Amino acid sequence: MKQDKRLSTLLVGLASAAVLAATYVELRAVAAYRQVATIQIPGNLAGGFDISWVDAVAGRYYLADRGTKSIDVIDTKHLKFLYAIPLAAAGNGVVAIPNPHDDVVNDPETAGELWVGDSASNVEIIDLKAQSVVTAISTGGVGRADELAYDPLDHIVLIANDRETTCVMGVCTGGPPFVTFIDVEARIVLGTIFYPQVVFGDPLSNHGLEQPVWNPKTAMFYLAVPATSDNPMGEIDEIDPAGQQIARVFPTTCSPAGLALVPRQRLVTSCGDVIGVAAGDVLTTVAGVGADEIWYNPGEERVYFGGFQATKVPIVNAGNNQLVTTLVVGQINLTPPPPSQTTHSVAADSENNLIFVPVSNAGVKVYTDRRRSVGENP
Repeated sequence: MKQDKRLSTLLVGLASAAVLAATYVELRAVAAYRQVATIQIPGNLAGGFDISWVDAVAGRYYLADRGTKSIDVIDTKHLKFLYAIPLAAAGNGVVAIPNPHDDVVNDPETAGELWVGDSASNVEIIDLKAQSVVTAISTGGVGRADELAYDPLDHIVLIANDRETTCVMGVCTGGPPFVTFIDVEARIVLGTIFYPQVVFGDPLSNHGLEQPVWNPKTAMFYLAVPATSDNPMGEIDEIDPAGQQIARVFPTTCSPAGLALVPRQRLVTSCGDVIGVAAGDVLTTVAGVGADEIWYNPGEERVYFGGFQATKVPIVNAGNNQLVTTLVVGQINLTPPPPSQTTHSVAADSENNLIFVPVSNAGVKVYTDRRRSVGENP
């Protein structure tokens, strides 16, 4: 009996030590987050920006710069601005597609394309080797073509037109928002899904369509919808690219905008809902977060929320859905000058675990919780 008691005490002690060790590691990570650079961008992003994207293999960060109507390109290995690629109209969503055509040489530094949704309802296609727009595809709308995702299995891009309806003093005109399916290789529109169920009107207006993601396991797109007539608190739509139809609808609790796919087939929304893909149910809701774009980094197994309260980036552990820390990246000045510094976008390089946060009137700020000495210039 005494031996069993001693063994039990030992096991409890070991378990406590393991918990303390894990807590210590996590606390070290929290304490270590720091800014390692501010990369200056022409115009200082004073004219606004939207979605950003990192291609970790190529070591490139791409940002839709609305002020200069261009895509800003940053070297994520050496933390420096390289150049801007002009667009025909202000950019919104952006996604990198490495080597989308068989006749492109597989050079990760230069090969591939950027697909950019713009304010003229087009998708502008950038050849990264030529560093220029080579063609544009119309979605057929009148409002902006916004956020997009890429299905590498079927070679299809899904892009959302979120502002087809305009509401003034409760009177709404125009067509419903919609998503468009585009064949990447043939560069043609394959089909459209319209969203008349999206809620518009005073006081509920401009709820639109938000961030989509691709899930390679289910071979489906998932789209964040902030509100519909059936689900006033929002939903995540599972969309079949092959059949070009909505397969399932997952109701949410907090009107999502950003969306990320994390391990164990879970979707994390920008407002904190964590959804199990298998059943489509909300498993938990993380408090203290909120954002427009969010980004999952497999290098750290964390989700970054771009633009909580306009000046903060909460970081959540994707393993236990706990808030790790919140980066303060800007400030609101009610009586400028100086002008306010705000953000609503974020992306990370999974190879070196650097977090890139564009901040208006400042540039692109870079953070990490890892050792970094080369090129630091906070």
